[in-house]
Amino acid sequence: MSDPQDDVITPVTANQLSQVKGSGIWTSGPSVAPAAAGVGEALVAALQGSAADEVLPPELRQLVADVQRVATIGFPRITAHDGIRLSAHTIKLNGDEPRPLVVVPAGWTPFGWVLFEYAYLQLAKRGYHVLAYTPRGIGTTVRIPGGSFVDAPWTSGGTVDVGGPLDWADGSTVIDYAQQHFNPSRIAFLGESYGSGISQLVAANDPADRVSAVVALSTWGDLAEALLGNDTRHLAAVDALVAFTGGPEERKFDAATRQILKDFHDGVNLDVVRAWALERSPRSYSDQTNARDIPTFYSNTWHETLFPVNQVVETFDALTVPKHLNVWIGDHAAPEGSGLTVPFSGPNLPVEEAFAWLDHHVLGAQNEVPNWPQVNSQVMFTPTVREGRASWDEVTTSTETLFLGATPAGGQDGPLGSDPAPGWQVSFTTGNLTEATAVDALLTTGQEEWKGNPKSYATGKFDRRHLATWISPAGARRVRGVPHLRVTVTGIEASSTLVAYLFDLAPDGTARIITHEPFTLAAGEPGKATTVTWPLQAAAYDVAADHRVMLVINSKDQLYSDANPTYSTLRLSSPAGAEARLELPLG
Repeated sequence: MSDPQDDVITPVTANQLSQVKGSGIWTSGPSVAPAAAGVGEALVAALQGSAADEVLPPELRQLVADVQRVATIGFPRITAHDGIRLSAHTIKLNGDEPRPLVVVPAGWTPFGWVLFEYAYLQLAKRGYHVLAYTPRGIGTTVRIPGGSFVDAPWTSGGTVDVGGPLDWADGSTVIDYAQQHFNPSRIAFLGESYGSGISQLVAANDPADRVSAVVALSTWGDLAEALLGNDTRHLAAVDALVAFTGGPEERKFDAATRQILKDFHDGVNLDVVRAWALERSPRSYSDQTNARDIPTFYSNTWHETLFPVNQVVETFDALTVPKHLNVWIGDHAAPEGSGLTVPFSGPNLPVEEAFAWLDHHVLGAQNEVPNWPQVNSQVMFTPTVREGRASWDEVTTSTETLFLGATPAGGQDGPLGSDPAPGWQVSFTTGNLTEATAVDALLTTGQEEWKGNPKSYATGKFDRRHLATWISPAGARRVRGVPHLRVTVTGIEASSTLVAYLFDLAPDGTARIITHEPFTLAAGEPGKATTVTWPLQAAAYDVAADHRVMLVINSKDQLYSDANPTYSTLRLSSPAGAEARLELPLG
């Protein structure tokens, strides 16, 4: 039924459930895995009574029956202030006893609210009314012969506001609807991805201050930083999101937003793009969130390719409310996606802890939430190891400074050592992608990490004509926090892009990535050496005693914009008084 013109529901099999549990919700493209979407569609069809019982395996059939016995199911259209109709789904628990409500704005996928139907049923079983809705403009829209369009039932009208003021107003309209039809005792918002940003923004901006708690999974805090961090445009992420709305760009975005997207892609009017993104950033409204004292739960991943972890940590740090941050191995939605979609034989911790947050702060459960550490980090790549800390500041306890040394002739690796090494320089040619890259693909490379299969790099294939490398002595290191890199760069144009990668280098020459981050010098002078310092993305990574840290700097990665002229030369150097160095956080 992924096609709105097709009402055939494919039965869900045990193998399909196993596939989603084991492989996650993403497939190449990136796109939503058909197995994951099929589960949501079949659950909805069963709730609507439009499909035979046999479309669901016994466990899910029982779940639907259990909820239907205690709740009334609805599929309303909620009319926004400007007449736009939002596709919604309600689970209203029976009885006159006041119950809390969880509002779930859908994520940015063609399937709108349908994808996580399993999670809504689980929330209902825990004692919540549920109201899920698709944000305006999101959902499958298909062009039909003659040039007109048809929307899927879960698709909302209007155009995508990308978490802007129209989305905030829609969230408040949804609350109005809920108060009229549910009379809830309290209201929480839970969102994944796009829905998580909207959840925070509605909570901070609802005129009547009606949101009691927020759960934000795979979220953003500062959209400007996520899209334009270090003056480098995150092109692959935006291109993927534009393709992921469920329909043609001219149908899904109004003219003003299409202009913003064009300017972003072309690298022009970026001050306007940044202002547009800041308006859509929960970080911009942290004072309002703090004043309202909204308990806020964050979950993110170390190798997030849509909303990198640093901007989430910085937003989290700005909050003074009851708060919690989980950081997991993997990429966007890999930890929680399967747990929101299908049953597990045991608890799916990313989802179970999110629900526990709601249970304590909204349902009033006396659980372990008050005893949790404020920050809980999963350590790469040892998924059984999680480290709790009382605050983000306590994640890093010391810093190791490693100075970049001279690279031997012939393009060999330079040393990373404890002593400053002034006076050297090394050059490489720009314009080529190299084997040193952040990921093979958005979402799916990190999903493999979550499954226990991190990418292995053959460092012998790193082409030293197009990058420079430095290697530390062997030694155990507990990398915890945000690394910083300082280096001096000379380009032939005013703007230059560098991409830095940290790898865990094994004795056999293979490596796994620890972290990375690009940097664009946007206002340099052609031919003039400029010293630059930038933070890499935060990490929690254990380097084994016989392994070494490898730093790679190149000029191009498939994820980002590239300000370098093709096939020009970038020169890196280490002048006295500003020696090139890597500051490695330890904990």
